[in-house]
Amino acid sequence: MNNKISYLLNTVRCVHRYSSVLTFKSSATTRKHILWIGRYRDPLGNVNFRKLLLNILPSLHGSSLRFVSQKTDVYSTGAEALVSEKASQSSLEVEKFEDSGSFKAKHAVDHSDPFFTSLQKCSCPCDALDLAAEAAVSIKHYTNSLTMAWRLYKNLSEEQQRYEKQLIFEHPAFVKLCQQLLRDARRMTRGDLVFSLHALVNLGVPQNTLLLQTLVRVCQERLNQLDNRCISVLATTLAGMDKDKNVSALQAGLQLLVEQRISSIRDIFILQNLMKCLGKDAPVFLKKKLEMAVLRETDGLTFPNALRMFLALAAMNYCSLPILNACGKKIQENIHDIPFRQLILILEVCHTLQYRNVKLFSALADYVNSTAYLWDKRQIILFLSACETLGFQPTELLDIFAEKVTEDPDFLNLKNLLTVLRVYSRLNHVPRVQKHLFFEILHSCLNKCLPQISNTELLKAVYSLGILGYLPQRALDELLQKDSKDELILPDDLKEQNTMMLRCVKTCMELDSPSFTKPAFVLTENMSSLVSLNLKKAQEALIELLGDENMFLQNVQLPYRYHIDFEIRMDSDRKKVLPVTATDDHPDSHVQSEAFPTFLGCRLAFLFAPVSAFCLGTTHPQGKLAMKKRHLNKLGYHVILIQNKKFQEMKNEDAVEFLKRKIYSEDAFSFPEATVQNNN
Repeated sequence: MNNKISYLLNTVRCVHRYSSVLTFKSSATTRKHILWIGRYRDPLGNVNFRKLLLNILPSLHGSSLRFVSQKTDVYSTGAEALVSEKASQSSLEVEKFEDSGSFKAKHAVDHSDPFFTSLQKCSCPCDALDLAAEAAVSIKHYTNSLTMAWRLYKNLSEEQQRYEKQLIFEHPAFVKLCQQLLRDARRMTRGDLVFSLHALVNLGVPQNTLLLQTLVRVCQERLNQLDNRCISVLATTLAGMDKDKNVSALQAGLQLLVEQRISSIRDIFILQNLMKCLGKDAPVFLKKKLEMAVLRETDGLTFPNALRMFLALAAMNYCSLPILNACGKKIQENIHDIPFRQLILILEVCHTLQYRNVKLFSALADYVNSTAYLWDKRQIILFLSACETLGFQPTELLDIFAEKVTEDPDFLNLKNLLTVLRVYSRLNHVPRVQKHLFFEILHSCLNKCLPQISNTELLKAVYSLGILGYLPQRALDELLQKDSKDELILPDDLKEQNTMMLRCVKTCMELDSPSFTKPAFVLTENMSSLVSLNLKKAQEALIELLGDENMFLQNVQLPYRYHIDFEIRMDSDRKKVLPVTATDDHPDSHVQSEAFPTFLGCRLAFLFAPVSAFCLGTTHPQGKLAMKKRHLNKLGYHVILIQNKKFQEMKNEDAVEFLKRKIYSEDAFSFPEATVQNNN
């Protein structure tokens, strides 16, 4: 009888609470005057609030809520480990947003329940908390209220979130909700558990509170009961948490669980979340398993998933060419739907993973080029800078941007100027139209910045212009003046690089000066008869082609610290290779007369350069190599640039024929194009 009366009383209480659901007081209007008035106060600075979070239900500080060490088994034991996934059905279905990697919880609940009907009508996080305070009667009501509060919170602007966060943490219902979650943590469904943890972490509840540590501990105990979707939510949550004993133990358990279940995961979105959670520290074999699981699902790859996959691979620091190629193809097909920030992220990830896809980069550059009128100049600078880090030269875009600079140079502050100089110098790009005007404008902008520029920035600016063959006289004079006063002395970590740049600047001053004339004789030094292993094939090919080692020099050291891999000397008709000893006996053969177009003798300099010394996918030399070639031309050499990697891939007979064409081809003796020079 007593049980029946108790049941009746509980029923009456529930009916009374439900009757207020449809008429609960919304805080959306009453808080408007609060939201934007007064200074922001960090709610976590409230001592009473922190004490409450840290000490909720102190009686639960027993062994069941102890902190877990790394040695603790992170899996459930006993009967819990034997529970199949079908035995505990999740109350949550996970839906994925098309444009973000976040979750929203769609509750599989009784639609006749007026609580959930009212919950869907909430317009701000405090509305959800008000509803929980007035009508929540079960743990599912509390967990759904928390999830709804998080969903509404994350849709606000950053400034609104700051104030809303204060209101949430100071709301009386939030404290009661936290108490309820802590009390019923072990009675939650698996979906409610992981989504509650996800919401609390993203709302900014401190990680060292008893509430969060308890939820993490319960996740450890029930890890085997989580289905794939819950694992995905948990992985996303852990990726945003700091490492501590409980989090590390849970992450280790999650990694073991993923190893067991990875073959059953068919959702590429879940796989991406797992990749982000496991991160760089995941073992290689697990990264390969994740790679194979993703490759099984690439047929259904969507454009948003392709974008997120770049970030997921970057989080794991794992360059999977098959996945990246498939994602790159999908991005090219939908290139007009990519926001600008995503363009930059793609290029940054490619740099991080050392992934080089010329077709993808060209498609991105063509898109920006065709829509350049829509972009701000600073956005184009960011894109060009990202291309420069990849060594990719978007020729047309560089020309268009140079025109924009000549039309309106006022946007070039010091930061933008240094970036533009770095991009154009490293990519060795001289605009095809109005190139003199372009460099004069850069020179003028540099002069305006001289009063505020640092020594290092001044050196970098003059060095970049020097690489392009342009001598900014005023900036150069100031740099040399600082050097003479030892004002360019820098810490050891920058000393070597700055010394190299200063040496190059001084070399450019001498060799690129209009008054410089080609020397009648260049003193050379044959450093050694031994060559490095990566030049052994070239040495053997030259011996087979020319018949003797005396027909060429190797490891030649020149003035200005320049080095040549191989040097060949030919007669004035460019038809016969002369022995080194014969030309040494007749120094006049080195002389290149300024009065006659035909040389009395000519010298060929072979430079076997790595692929990284050329712009990506081309034979266009990057800045430093182009400067070296220009200076060797000044010293009387005809320079032949060869990509060593491609040469090493040739068969021996093909390598010999290749060098023969280079030596006797008319192209090998064409004069270099005039460089931009201006000493004003």
